[in-house]
Amino acid sequence: MKLTLTILLFVTVALNVFAQAPEKMSYQAIIRKQNNALVTNTNISLKVIVHQSAVTGTNVYEETHNVKTNANGLVSLEIGTGVIANGTFSGLAWEKGPYFIETQVDVTGGTNYGIIGVTQLLSVPYALHSKTAERLVGTNGAIANKAAIIPFTSSRNIANTDINNTIECTTSATLTLTSGFGAMVVGDTVNLEAHNGAVLTIQTATGVTINYNPNGSAQFNSVAGNVRFGMLRKTGLNSYIISGQ
Repeated sequence: MKLTLTILLFVTVALNVFAQAPEKMSYQAIIRKQNNALVTNTNISLKVIVHQSAVTGTNVYEETHNVKTNANGLVSLEIGTGVIANGTFSGLAWEKGPYFIETQVDVTGGTNYGIIGVTQLLSVPYALHSKTAERLVGTNGAIANKAAIIPFTSSRNIANTDINNTIECTTSATLTLTSGFGAMVVGDTVNLEAHNGAVLTIQTATGVTINYNPNGSAQFNSVAGNVRFGMLRKTGLNSYIISGQ
């Protein structure tokens, strides 16, 4: 059965300055047959795919829902709450758009999906991105989270607390970049400091690249009475750029 879909509404959460944005987005659509007849009071399976950059761009998120159309052929659901098949909704980098929503439906409630609609997410859904901005700017426009100084005197793996802060290496030690470190997103940074003769080494685990070199390493060699500065920036799931060596 060929179907058509009418997108009724994309409702992005309204952000309260004192509340954290929910990781979901309301979605409503009307399902019609090819002859324009409504698919009413029917249990259907619906698949939502989020594509990045173009209609046929990278599939960055996918989930499925089992829902029932009402007497008007309307389905209502929340993207971000379905059964996840790929990616994480909370991990979508909304600032890296544009994004497109592809909708697929099986009106029998099974998994024989057919593509019935693709639409671009316009500016309203990007209110979700404000949760990223909140890490940098407070509600009154002041800087909310200033970089903390993290003492670094013994070798260890990179940690959540290092993100967007400054590692202060005062005794020679190695920081290892582990594979799949998802707490650090693309664009996040770590300031690097080697103090007063200490050597700060950045080492990668298997599958991680530094400056496009797999399983690479970098060193910051300070001398007595001086400091060497650098910066680590995430560019991909397992890739980083280091400057200042």
